[in-house]
Amino acid sequence: MPSFAADVKNELAHKLDKKLCCQTAELAALLRMGASMTLGPNMSLGLNYVTENAAVARKTLSLLKATSNVQTEVTVTRSKRLKKNNRYMVRVVPSPLVRPLMEKLGMLGETEGSLGRDKALLKKVCCRHAYLRGAFMGGGSINKPEAECHLEMVTSNYGFADTIAGVLKRMGFPAGFTDRKNHYLIYMKDGEAIMDFLSIIGATKSLDDFEGGRNLKEVRNQVNRLVNCETANLQKTVDAAIYQNECIKYLRDEGKLEGLTKALRKTAQCRQDNPDATLAELAEMLLVTKSCVNHRLRKLVALAEELRGKNKEKGEDD
Repeated sequence: MPSFAADVKNELAHKLDKKLCCQTAELAALLRMGASMTLGPNMSLGLNYVTENAAVARKTLSLLKATSNVQTEVTVTRSKRLKKNNRYMVRVVPSPLVRPLMEKLGMLGETEGSLGRDKALLKKVCCRHAYLRGAFMGGGSINKPEAECHLEMVTSNYGFADTIAGVLKRMGFPAGFTDRKNHYLIYMKDGEAIMDFLSIIGATKSLDDFEGGRNLKEVRNQVNRLVNCETANLQKTVDAAIYQNECIKYLRDEGKLEGLTKALRKTAQCRQDNPDATLAELAEMLLVTKSCVNHRLRKLVALAEELRGKNKEKGEDD
């Protein structure tokens, strides 16, 4: 069964911006996540982009065709190991056309593989949205809506990670930044922020699913809290009834029950005859209010505790 992250990427794979500037920004971020440079005849440059998501491979091809005239090929490697995904490699065949493309994408500048031209790609708001979409498609993951809120994008390039984090913070997202072994993570754990992120990258259906899952989770949590509260209250009621019966029995064994008022004796007998009854049920049996029953039982408990204290002191004195 596909993961929620895969569903998001599949949705995004079918979204192709009409603006060339946005297509370029998205492709730039996407290739940074999984592309490696190759060399061909006469030192011509090429690119290999590897992914385990077929939809991402298709989107990469679409963006390459929309933004350049480079020649592309696709190969699929089928894993022989159990539960291992296929690997899709989008190959940009080495040619003189690749260098201008890489320069346009900011992948070549004053230094090989520099990020110096990303600022030019990110001047417009729409391009920043497309850039983040490409980054997520290439190295993003998100928990299913019913689970703990967590979205992250992972890359081995510190400069690229720093750029993504900077774009998110510039847009007001509460993004965190950390490293894990040889990779860098940009992450968010706030549900509202994650919903806003899905919205700006164009994952509208996934946004609806995420919001619906969060609402369902909240309803379940509320039900669980109510059940837990009811269970706790029930346990308190049971414990109180048991203790009341113990106190009444102690007063009876000590011969003190008969000396009490008729109302207290009647209440004590009703409680002993109905050990599992609630205060409301006892009140109905005694034809008095719930508050009156509670007051009488508290009185019986207090008398028993007072008597226990006196007997204990007497025993210590002896």
